[in-house]
Amino acid sequence: MPLARLTLTTRSYFLTPYSVQPDKSPTLYLIRHGEKPPKQPDGEDGPGLSEQGVDRAQALVEVFGRNSPYNIGYILAQKPKKHGKQDRPYLTVRPLAESLEQYGVAFNFTIEHDHVDKVKDAVHDYIKGKVHGGDGGDNNHQGNVLICWEHDALEKIAAVLGVDKVPDYPGKRFDLIWTIEPPYDQINSYTSEHVQGLDDEYANEP
Repeated sequence: MPLARLTLTTRSYFLTPYSVQPDKSPTLYLIRHGEKPPKQPDGEDGPGLSEQGVDRAQALVEVFGRNSPYNIGYILAQKPKKHGKQDRPYLTVRPLAESLEQYGVAFNFTIEHDHVDKVKDAVHDYIKGKVHGGDGGDNNHQGNVLICWEHDALEKIAAVLGVDKVPDYPGKRFDLIWTIEPPYDQINSYTSEHVQGLDDEYANEP
């Protein structure tokens, strides 16, 4: 079945503890896309994911999957451009989205790289029950939200969601999970995806 594509309305407000009832507020997980291929002769990054990036994308099916503790109910990924441009976030979470579609988990990849305000709006729409599941059914809106973007924009997304004092996302890391819990004013934890064979050097980290 095709993945659900969503049309989102734009509003201008920050997420606050007053936006929804506390027991319905999801945890937000921000991750970077998988590893990139080597640069091309013109100095630009190659399209798509490297072999390691593909391996990471497949591994995320277990990391964030149905039997994981993350309880993902909604997936947001940066919109890919034509001809393979900016498609790494989409490719990174597509296998996960396909595996969760049968459980009504929606996959939204309609928001462009710089439109971070729309990410905030999409999260708020999910909280308010305006997102439909991946199979066209109603999502129960009880799950958490996974957001996959290019790392430079993850900092902006965290800030627009309400996080104060957002750190730099390390340019050499592809494994970090930023966990943002209600009321979305801080990054509550920094953990590794711990994909075997890719993140072994971070085995002693959370």
